Amino acid sequence: MNPTVRVDVVIPVYNEERDLEPGVRKLRAFLRENCPYRWRIVIADNASVDRTPEIGRRLAEQWPEEVCYLRLNRKGRGRALRKAWLESDADVMAYMDVDLSTDLSAFMPLIQPLVEGRYHIATGNRLHPQSRIARSLKRELISRIYNFIIWLFFPRRRFQDAQCGFKAITRQAARELIPLVANQSWFFDTELLLRAEQRGYTVWEVPVIWREDPDTRVKILRTAIEDLRGLWRVWRTPHPIPIHTDPEADSPD
Repeated sequence: MNPTVRVDVVIPVYNEERDLEPGVRKLRAFLRENCPYRWRIVIADNASVDRTPEIGRRLAEQWPEEVCYLRLNRKGRGRALRKAWLESDADVMAYMDVDLSTDLSAFMPLIQPLVEGRYHIATGNRLHPQSRIARSLKRELISRIYNFIIWLFFPRRRFQDAQCGFKAITRQAARELIPLVANQSWFFDTELLLRAEQRGYTVWEVPVIWREDPDTRVKILRTAIEDLRGLWRVWRTPHPIPIHTDPEADSPD
């Protein structure tokens, strides 16, 4: 183990009483076996009202050196990531969905270039020729249409897959970029990558093995409207003023 490097892996959750414990157990086993750095799993609970808080606190008590539980009182994946990443003192911070829809075999290829200082932000790419994806035709079409719309707004952007729930960032980049990201919800991912490229960062993309979660909580129409508003806002403000807001604050989108 390399004790000089620390990695935080954030799992943002909302009402995930079914998947939380098996997801954390599987991730913990993987990290113990495969990650050569000091690591911690951060359960970032954004206002769950089921048994998620109870389960999250129990797991943190069971493995206090490896798991911690963070509670927010308002919903929003962006809120959860903003708070968890800005409060972290890890060298590299990652996040993934609680159902581990992205196979963990891509985790070390995701973070290694960041640990080595070659890149500062990374994401899984489900559109990569080497990726293996299992999802419905409907979700496939929605994803490709969304990425095409991003291209219409930002034809020079280099990353391919904005919304893969499998990303990592260095502490340095997080401190610079997150105050530039206004969205507190699903558009957070896309805005983070766009703001990174606007600031001259190159986004590292890795192929993934990914399977669709049939129990997804994404509201497609609502999310699509939020994304279009967000793309318009980011296009109009290429040089935003940094905002240091409470993660519980409202989103402009």
